[in-house]
Amino acid sequence: MSATTLAPSAGPIAHEKVIVRSLKVPVILDIFAIAALVFAFAIPRRGTSSFRLSTSTDFVQIPTVELPTVTTVGVVAIVLVLIAILTHLLVALSKRGRSPLWLSAIFAVLFLFLFLAWAGADLRAIPIPGLLVGGLALATPLVFGSLGGVLGERAGVVNVAIDGQLLFGAFSAALVGSATHSPWAGLVAAIVAGVLVSWVLAVFALRYWVDQVIVGVVLNVLVTGLTNFFYTKIFAAVPDLNHTTKFPEFAIPGLSQIPIVGPVLFKHTLIVYIMYIAVFVVWYALFKTRWGLRVRSVGEHPQAADTVGINVNRTRFWTVSVAGAVAGIGGAFYTLDSVSSFGKEMTNGAGFIALAAVIFGQWHPIKAALAGLLFGFATNLQSTLGIIGSPVPSEFLLMLPYLITIVAVAGLVGQSRAPAADGTPYIKA
Repeated sequence: MSATTLAPSAGPIAHEKVIVRSLKVPVILDIFAIAALVFAFAIPRRGTSSFRLSTSTDFVQIPTVELPTVTTVGVVAIVLVLIAILTHLLVALSKRGRSPLWLSAIFAVLFLFLFLAWAGADLRAIPIPGLLVGGLALATPLVFGSLGGVLGERAGVVNVAIDGQLLFGAFSAALVGSATHSPWAGLVAAIVAGVLVSWVLAVFALRYWVDQVIVGVVLNVLVTGLTNFFYTKIFAAVPDLNHTTKFPEFAIPGLSQIPIVGPVLFKHTLIVYIMYIAVFVVWYALFKTRWGLRVRSVGEHPQAADTVGINVNRTRFWTVSVAGAVAGIGGAFYTLDSVSSFGKEMTNGAGFIALAAVIFGQWHPIKAALAGLLFGFATNLQSTLGIIGSPVPSEFLLMLPYLITIVAVAGLVGQSRAPAADGTPYIKA
């Protein structure tokens, strides 16, 4: 019997972990810090900046805050420069190679405060509650659209048709709500309309394997054309069919009278309160239920889901249907809450902003909702600055929401990864 001598094992080979340091966020903060210095020292505005923090119905009346513009803008600009420098240090020293998101959030809030102080020098007091309330109202359809986008893409279907779902929901809510004189009927019609658009997307994407982005773009154009045609043939011919009864505003007793927070969160119509519930329900359903596990599995690894008995395309179809229903509620906001009539292309591309919110929110319902709130606030900011008579050019104010969207999606979220099977049809062997 021969014996074989084995060489002693050298043990596991140690691999040094490579840290990839992302400089996107620090560079973006550098640019805004330089802009802050320009506002403070290159083009200073003298006078007093006023901020109104209370409404007439608040429990406690907070006096209007008045600050010297030059000093305020200068101090905040220096703080922003220090934060930008700190961000570079954290990226260089951090084990993850990235700066914390909360630091970017603080930077964004301070830069916004600086910009408001600079733009509002010696003008009427900036109404902070009104700014926030208007931002929440404009963000409501964006939040519903982003939730629909998250649901669809978590299941593996790219939902570029969000704008079409919002627009068709708004049209259907106006038509049925006006005919029945019931906002509830209009809301149901908007949900059905969103589902119908999502069914067309699902059939072409799942049954015929058509490129999902192309289908979504075509659906947006189709819905725009159909609603414009029916607007001319129905609403222009019979104006009574384009005058809805809006949901009444309901102020939650006590909570609605808390300074700043009360008017912003607790003095709205039914659809806004539904939005609060929808964000929680979508998050809970996706991450805390068996159904959500199935949805995420068909979006990440459909082959593995199929092997354990999950019908991939059926799960995707019904998830996209739910996503359409959620987006349809967002469309109803336009004609049952914001205004009482339908207008041609009244969504104004909000579906694409909602899609950006999905990416900015890293395909997470709560983060996507917060991104929608950010974009809605940016949209209302340009209106508020115009009302107080700010010297900022109107052209810049009009592009402000889209500029913030581009900056946010391009760098502030860090590295984002879509579901692995997002946009890929599942063809069962």
